[in-house]
Amino acid sequence: MTYDFIIVGGGSAGCVLANRLSEDPSNNVLVLEAGGGDRHPLFSMPAGFAKMTKGRGSWGWETVPQKHLKNRVLRFTQAKVIGGGSSINAQIYTRGAAADYDEWASECGALGWAYKDVLPYFKRAENNQRFANQYHGYQGPLGVSNPISPLPICEAFFQAGQELGIPFNPDFNGAAQDGLGYYQLTQYNAQRSSTSVAYLRPAMGRANLTVVLNVLTRRVVLEHGRAVGVEVVQPNGQVVVHHAAREVIVSSGAIGSPKLLMQSGIGPADHLREVGIKVEHAMPGVGSNLQDHLDLFAIAECTGNHTYDPYGKPHMAAWAGLQYLLLKKGPVASSLFETGGFWYADPAARSPDIQFHLGLGSGIEAGVAQMTHPGVTLNSAFLRPRSRGTVRLASSNPAAAPLIDPNYFADPYDRDMSLKGLRLVREILSQPALKRFVQVERLPGLEVLTDAQLFDYACANAKTDHHPVGTCRMGSDDDSVVSTDLKVHGIQGLRVVDASIMPRVNSSNTNAPTIMIAEKAADHILGKAPRSEEKTREYSVAHA
Repeated sequence: MTYDFIIVGGGSAGCVLANRLSEDPSNNVLVLEAGGGDRHPLFSMPAGFAKMTKGRGSWGWETVPQKHLKNRVLRFTQAKVIGGGSSINAQIYTRGAAADYDEWASECGALGWAYKDVLPYFKRAENNQRFANQYHGYQGPLGVSNPISPLPICEAFFQAGQELGIPFNPDFNGAAQDGLGYYQLTQYNAQRSSTSVAYLRPAMGRANLTVVLNVLTRRVVLEHGRAVGVEVVQPNGQVVVHHAAREVIVSSGAIGSPKLLMQSGIGPADHLREVGIKVEHAMPGVGSNLQDHLDLFAIAECTGNHTYDPYGKPHMAAWAGLQYLLLKKGPVASSLFETGGFWYADPAARSPDIQFHLGLGSGIEAGVAQMTHPGVTLNSAFLRPRSRGTVRLASSNPAAAPLIDPNYFADPYDRDMSLKGLRLVREILSQPALKRFVQVERLPGLEVLTDAQLFDYACANAKTDHHPVGTCRMGSDDDSVVSTDLKVHGIQGLRVVDASIMPRVNSSNTNAPTIMIAEKAADHILGKAPRSEEKTREYSVAHA
């Protein structure tokens, strides 16, 4: 069958596109998703993500050994479920600093993607439960709300920051990002508001929208420099080709999108030849420019039952479930990381370069020795890494896991700023305001003091914040992959729409910007975006 638009990937961006493109009944839209449905109750429960990131909702991938982290291999969760990352993340709704997007436009060649250009799309997406002002909207599909059941330790965390000169901030997506406060969350009525829930489900009744789950897309089919369809493997093993009359839109994420392009013969020519794939279109930038936020953390033992650790016991878990079912409150209604903020590791930074997440437990991030009392976790992530990594193919087999190399700490600046962030975390936990809640630091431990000791601790315990971007970078130089209207350079009828197109990672969580990208892309695809924004360059088709 032939469709007008084929969207490969029903994730955070793909679900937005499915809704927006199918609003016009003359557009026939197909969505192909490798994962399954999101009807399991743990997907909708805010705290349920802790179970899903390592289970049925994930590909189960990992990095290659990280040579700057003493060859450590890190778990690298990427969603495999309708709704993508928005179905299994911690629901934190942050956009980053305005300067992030201004730099995309002024320094990265992404004309039309400055803050003034993207803000209307952030607002268009929002159904904000608190704010209605120049920064926020309340008429969009995406539920954006406030924590339902904050714990007293959260307020003490804010006070500890103020003792260090870090202010309270009621809105990280408003006039300034600096400070500590409650995160807004992609929740509505105490349930996760993923793009599957907010965008796709309301559109499922449209006769012009088809969604197919549990299918693996093997390649984009190219004819004479144009994308004309996709080849997929159905659950029964049958291989079929779906044809696209207008466009194929790749929305498979910062790992999946370059993987699919390379499987299709679009990418670095030498690499494709090495793995036995015919070069259809040589593009050195595909799979390069990988950026991610690396997370370091401290865990402290509390003075009493101040976090959610006790709810790990069966009888307490049952009580928590009852609370949620009857009252829509309690631990199950919590994202577990609903408190945090932004501050500075580098005093010369143009905006905050460290992000904090206060984890309301000790077992959320890493196992620790048995403690008498519950624990609390405080994470820090350096937000503007200079290190760049790659995504490559392990073989020509589309079912093979990709080679993911974030190349963490390749630039010593990233290491130095990350360790400063970890020191700041420990300083916050030791402030007087937290003394009534925090008894003693358990990790890294009071005996870990020097930079060398902290580096060893980081190598052993650092984790991804699940914010990969940049591998199909937007721009007009020789290493960029898509133009500012997200068309793949040199190939007609093919776009990439997801976090992979970011020239630089934004200074916060990446889900809200990914949704914004899809909202803006829909206008480009439908011809509603200003033509002056589009900037492309010519390519020649390279055949092996």
